[in-house]
Amino acid sequence: MAGLLCIAVLLIQSGCRTLPNKQTPIWAHHATPVEWLTEGAGEGPAWHPELGLLFSGNQNIQRWQPSRSIAVHRENAGTNGLLFDHHGRLLACEPAQRRVTRQELDGTLTVLTTNYQGARYNTPNDITVDEAGRIYFSDPRHGDRSSMEMRDGDGNLVEGVYCIQLDGSVTRVITHEVDRPNGVLVSRDGKYLYVADNNNNTHQGARKLWQFKFKSDGTLNLRSQKLIFDWKTSRGPDGMTQDVLGRVYVAAGLNKDHPPHETRDPHPAGIYVFSARGDLLDQVSIPNDEVTNCAFGGDDLKTLYITAGGHLWSMKTAVAGDLPWPPAKH
Repeated sequence: MAGLLCIAVLLIQSGCRTLPNKQTPIWAHHATPVEWLTEGAGEGPAWHPELGLLFSGNQNIQRWQPSRSIAVHRENAGTNGLLFDHHGRLLACEPAQRRVTRQELDGTLTVLTTNYQGARYNTPNDITVDEAGRIYFSDPRHGDRSSMEMRDGDGNLVEGVYCIQLDGSVTRVITHEVDRPNGVLVSRDGKYLYVADNNNNTHQGARKLWQFKFKSDGTLNLRSQKLIFDWKTSRGPDGMTQDVLGRVYVAAGLNKDHPPHETRDPHPAGIYVFSARGDLLDQVSIPNDEVTNCAFGGDDLKTLYITAGGHLWSMKTAVAGDLPWPPAKH
């Protein structure tokens, strides 16, 4: 398969610049995006120090290392977002099965949740975990909405965000506060939940990144909702990750117009980097649509892997990523 090895280092304008207030650099010196694969890397990258990079593609969970070809980690999984929890167990959103699962250390599969108050989920999309071990996942519905069961007390359809509590019970933490939730991320300091709001196939749909403060019980203070960034009519935010300084890396934007709902301008496709305060620090362009997700990996966790239209890219960073597991080496 073409592209299984590093066959191209594409020199593209990264937008790297001197950061204000002498902040630590984001990217390694002279770093540029490197293309590794040209197909099969759809979504949900997650790094394992022995297995390599896992991602969702071709209906499977795929496994890949720079020196090896793609292998199937789990066949016909139908997954999207992937994440290793604090114990090294693989959490997965399974939109095809409308559920959230955990692969245990012995390889067995545990179904964590299939429904909320008797209603099946729409299509679980992305996943994150807090320091206590509570799991948060988004549940949008793209495309055909005829099989949606999730509704509020007034009978309105719900595309929400949910929390799997430590006892296994499920709480809906966002109901209608965002338009269509996609990527979710617990901040490094544990104070906030970032939510990517990406209703990209609706006229004037949201393409925004939001921040919510946590309450002590793991639910959200909905009045704390803060807009971090608006991609206007371009493709909105998808997956995201963060580094050990709390800077957030977001996959978003578009290279070609998708009429009638999406435009390239004013925000092209790539990785958008925000400070822990929510300031836009940088944008690195990726030539493939659509840029779906990103995750840190490599032996030192200083490689940002990026999935985009089935392609897999990487970019060397100046500092390590902040992951529930494995921990960054100091």
